[in-house]
Amino acid sequence: MKQIVLDTETTGLSPDEGHRIIEIGCVELIARKPTGNRFHVYLNPEREIDQGAIDVHGLDNAFLSDKPRFSEICADFLDFVQGAELVIHNAAFDVGFLNAELKRVRSDFALLESYCSILDTLALARKMHPGQRNSLDALCKRYDIDNRHRDLHGALLDAEILADVYLAMTGGQMLLLLDDGGQGHATAGTNPAAQSNNPSAPANMRRSATFRVIPCEGEELLHHEEKLDAIDRYCGNTSAWRR
Repeated sequence: MKQIVLDTETTGLSPDEGHRIIEIGCVELIARKPTGNRFHVYLNPEREIDQGAIDVHGLDNAFLSDKPRFSEICADFLDFVQGAELVIHNAAFDVGFLNAELKRVRSDFALLESYCSILDTLALARKMHPGQRNSLDALCKRYDIDNRHRDLHGALLDAEILADVYLAMTGGQMLLLLDDGGQGHATAGTNPAAQSNNPSAPANMRRSATFRVIPCEGEELLHHEEKLDAIDRYCGNTSAWRR
């Protein structure tokens, strides 16, 4: 299965306000393994970049002035993602911008979803970790993915980090014990975080754990996620641009 882990950087928060894509970064996975095949491009947005966005990614109009327009790389981009599953964190943001760019190129262009399927890792993380912060930085910390080399956000760098996070999220999931009498227990026997520090240690030397899962539900979960979002906004978190 071909998967493309994708990220973008933009001039601002909304394509409805005329904001544009200024960087696209893609990393290819085949059968859950990185192939080394990448698609990376900087773009001239033909408009000013919001200062808040520059503070996030460090890209300004002077740097982008000689870069290609989206229309010039559109065919190559669609060829790269054609038939793949796109893996995107907060997919609505990136897909919204990409569809707006496609429509600028040609009004009868099909939506991106017509060329490939889309997996939103933010939605996946919220299902796996309800009531917790699920930004890319939070997931790096949770899955022990080293992102200390990232001072500013970049589309290709963030796509590479997201690829590591996605593989960790989907490769070491807890196995629910469905035959435990409905007690809602889970075992961490297949989760690397619950095993010996030496992953090659014999199975009988690895640590195991059993615990009770008590998930938040309904209105309680909604209020909790709203509170986390409010904390992010209050603290000046840049997750509006970098999900």
